[in-house]
Amino acid sequence: MLILIDIALVIGAYVLGSISSAILVCRLMRLPDPRTLGSNNPGATNVLRIGGAKAKTAAAITLFGDSAKGLLPMLVAHALDVGPWTLAAVGLAAFIGHLYPVFFGFRGGKGVATALGVQFGLAWPIGACVAAVWLFVAKVLKISSASALVSMALAPVFVWLFWPELALFYMQLAITLLLFYRHRSNIRNLLSGREGKIGDGDVPPSTPS
Repeated sequence: MLILIDIALVIGAYVLGSISSAILVCRLMRLPDPRTLGSNNPGATNVLRIGGAKAKTAAAITLFGDSAKGLLPMLVAHALDVGPWTLAAVGLAAFIGHLYPVFFGFRGGKGVATALGVQFGLAWPIGACVAAVWLFVAKVLKISSASALVSMALAPVFVWLFWPELALFYMQLAITLLLFYRHRSNIRNLLSGREGKIGDGDVPPSTPS
């Protein structure tokens, strides 16, 4: 019975992660499909870029929705008092659901907000540390992708400091590596100085961000 509960939690986390907040928000607010404009990435940054007069509201709702996809499964798993390996599987499943959503042809976003939701759901000090690094880098560099990469690179360290459990460390390491993979074009643009800044209306061609 316990095994069935664990499996249901993991599957439920993936299904919830597969709900694209960006696409649904843009449809409900009569905005362009975020997969067709800007960076072609269904995430809050691109919604902010293409949303016009509704950009800030649409991006905020998208950010909240994507974060909740990571947070809620972790809270449920905590409430059921599952073991660390199940907790890790739930967090990773929610994150993978956002990256490769079953409802949208497995074409998802970059996963920063969902990863942050997982981290807050794991333990609020972990999420707070990652968020603080993101905000600091964003304040200094004003580049969303750089903020994501630096904060997520440090995330495994924060997980180990606050909850030194191998399963959770491996979960965060996997999330970080996947996030870097999804940001590979952003990394190329950062190295070449072509990456757009937060609030820019334009992005380099073929640059997801």
